[in-house]
Parts: sequence; structure tokens; C-alpha cells
Amino acid sequence: MSAARTGSTGQVVVVGAGIAGLAAAHRLVRNGARVTVLEAARRLGGKLQVAEMEGVRVDLGAESMLARRPEAVALAREVGLGDRLQPPAIATASIWTRGALRPMPKGHVMGVPGTADALAGVLSDEGLARIGRDADLPRTEIGDDVAVGAYVAARLGREVVDRLVEPLLGGVYAGDAYRISMRSAVPQLFETARRHDSLTEAVREIQARAAASRQTGPVFMGIEGGVGTLARAVADSVTAHGGQILSGRPATELRRDAGGGWRVTAGDRVLHADAVVLAVPAPAAAGLLAAESPAAAAELRAVEYASMALVTLAYRRSEVSLPDGSGFLVPPVDGRSIKASTFSFRKWRWSAEENPDVVVVRTSVGRYGETEILQREDAHLVEVSRRDLRAATGLEATPLRTLVTRWTDGLPQYPVGHHARVARIREHVAELPGLVVCGAQYDGVGIPACVASAHAAVDQLAGDLRGVEELTAHPVQSLHGGAGE
Repeated sequence: MSAARTGSTGQVVVVGAGIAGLAAAHRLVRNGARVTVLEAARRLGGKLQVAEMEGVRVDLGAESMLARRPEAVALAREVGLGDRLQPPAIATASIWTRGALRPMPKGHVMGVPGTADALAGVLSDEGLARIGRDADLPRTEIGDDVAVGAYVAARLGREVVDRLVEPLLGGVYAGDAYRISMRSAVPQLFETARRHDSLTEAVREIQARAAASRQTGPVFMGIEGGVGTLARAVADSVTAHGGQILSGRPATELRRDAGGGWRVTAGDRVLHADAVVLAVPAPAAAGLLAAESPAAAAELRAVEYASMALVTLAYRRSEVSLPDGSGFLVPPVDGRSIKASTFSFRKWRWSAEENPDVVVVRTSVGRYGETEILQREDAHLVEVSRRDLRAATGLEATPLRTLVTRWTDGLPQYPVGHHARVARIREHVAELPGLVVCGAQYDGVGIPACVASAHAAVDQLAGDLRGVEELTAHPVQSLHGGAGE
């Protein structure tokens, strides 16, 4: 095995400069490898992007990261952003359902309650009574995997799913809770529910363990100036350590060399490498692996994606009066166009400080299977966002500026059996020495999950399989970071 595959020296090509690819490159250069990163787009960072509106920097993708997992926060500190890490200034959000903004319930696990009391006000009296029947139902066998929505609805009723699980879980994946894998998306609940006859008992066990662990500190963390600045800081650290990053250079072919290494073609340039890290979405990975591993390529082509759009609106502060809190979620069952809204100026201290005369509000539009609305022009998405904001909050003001960011095929879907597909992909890729994969389509869609996936892939090149084995057994649960995430 070459030195590069021990993570020390040698030439490694990383394909993709989203946060997974950049995190992999960062770990590699710190281990002494010579690294070249290829990125098809002109901009680095994938879905972590920042723009400026009326003097306020705004995230155009995820705006917070789970702090109870160490990977993303540790990476931010390693690249010099430690003094810019900020928890949300306010963590109280609402849910816009049954015709009113209602306080987001507490005492649940991704919308699944331990008692009916946790969802009072959000559910009807009939829906609350249905939760109480869980303890009297016979055990539901989960098997190797099960859809979150189907399982929870069978135990607690559809109202729990439609009015809370769906907006929380669907907000993370832009997906359909009745299709999403419980094993991959809510692994903690999956493992605990298998040991209990009652789902509410399982939730209470999780809550008791959390209380006993006495975790302190914020659940989520942002970065002054936007989470999107993390990608640029990691890229700068990679180049400072001798790595090379080539933007606007898509990898077009990946083939094994006769000597055991790899040949990566990027347009008119051919790179020779001892090892390759594929950190691109499933369709691109499938295309690159088609020649050397048709089986892995076929599995990757089967991964589905959801599209969404973020609508960012900047208002004159003197014209805006919004309800308390950081924003709200919207259950699809209520038939609204938007699925969430974040009051960024309240959620992040730096947002309010950068221009005290301007407030920034974000909405998100689009879920798995919703294609018609995303085919509309930007002006239409702005209008439906303003209409729903007006209905929910009474906001009548005309924005100073609007910006629509479209993430076409932006979020991989985790249907039932996703874990088995990921295991098969890794088995096929393992037959190709010096090649590893990482990214959001494998073990979790959040920033910590992508960083953990990248680190595990780099360690795998060095022969250390512990990270990959841990992620395969225990995917990183991606929580909803409040409204509009």
C-alpha cells in the first residue's frame, strides 16, 4: 500500500469542494498528503453559500449546525473561526397550523411525543386522545427498517405525523415522512423503539437518558457572518497547508492506472493520484464510477433527491412587526406554499448588528415530489412567500430586496432501506484500492454528518475502518435547527 493510502504522503485527488470534500482535503493535508481538489462549479462550498443584502450577510443554505456532535464545531475552530461561533440568540419557534401560530411543543423526539400533553394545542382533542391508545396497542415489529411516518401513524395516529413529525423531519430532508427511513434518519428512536412495546415508552427512555447525561451548552451553533463562511475558511486552510484547489474543473473520467494508482481526467488535464476521495452527489459519483464499478454506479443512480428554494427578504426595520421567536414551521397538511420561515435578524445577533435598520427574513419552498411550484419564476416564489408571511404574521411591508436561491436536486432522500444501499455501495467501492466516498448521501445530511463522513473516508485510506463502521452502524441524526432550517 502506498504512503498516500496511509494518510501521510503521496498524491490524493479529492473530487468535490462542498463541505465534505473540503473537510476531507483539510484532514489529508494536515496528515501530510499532497492534495488536489477538483470542483466543477466556480464557487466553492457546495450548499454552504453566503451573500450580502442591504449590508447584512445572509446564508443561502444551511444557517446552523448541530453542536451536540463535535465534528463541525471542531472543524470551525481548527480553521480559525472559534471566536465567531455563536449559538442562536433565541431558540423559541412556532408552528403555523390549524389557522394560527402556536408555540413549538417541547418534550418530543423529532415530533414524536412521550405523552399527549407534549402536543396540546397543536393537535385536536381527537388527535391527543389517539396518542393515549399507544400503550394498549400490541407490539409493532420494526424489522430491519421502517418508514418514520408509517410507524408513528400506526402507533400514535396520523395527526402526530402530519402536524409535527412531517414539518420537523421534512424540514431536514425536504422529504416525505411517510417514505423516510427511521433507521437512517432517526437512528436513536429506531434503536430504542425496537426494545419497547410502546412508542411513547421508547421516547420517554430517550428523554430520561438525555436528562441523565446532563448535556450542557447549545444544541445548535451558527457562525458570525454566516455558516457559509466555514467552507471558505476550510478552503483557505487547505491551500495554506500546500493543497491545491481548482474550481471550474469538473472531473470527467476516473480510471485505474496500470501501476495501481488512479488517473483522473478533468477536461484537458489529467491528474495521476495514489488515492481518490469522491465527495460529489450521487449522480456525479455514479458517472465517475461507471467504468470501474458498474455495481456501485447502479446503486448511486438509484439515490433520489429533492429540490427546494430559499427566499430571502430584507425589510426596513421601522416597517416590520413580527411575532416573538425565531420563526415557524409549516405542516404540508395545511396546504401552504412555504414550509418554514426564519426571522434571521432575531435568531442571530450578528445579523441585527451588521445593519440595525434592516431585518432579514427567510422562507423555504419545495419538498420531495413538489415540482410544479419550483418551476415558477423567482417573482412568483417571492409573492407566495409574502402572501404566506402576511397570513401567518400580518407582515404587510414591501421588502427592500429579495433573493431566490434554488437548490435543484439539493437534498438526498433517505427512504426505507437506505442503510442497506449505503452498505452495498461501500462494499463495491472497497474492491477498488485507494478509492473512498463521502458526502450527504451516505450517513446524514447535516454539516457534522458530512464532516464525519469525510474524516471516516480519509481514515479508511489509511486502513482505519473504525469511522466507517461506526457511521454504518450509527448514522448521524440531523436535527431541525429551528424554523426555516
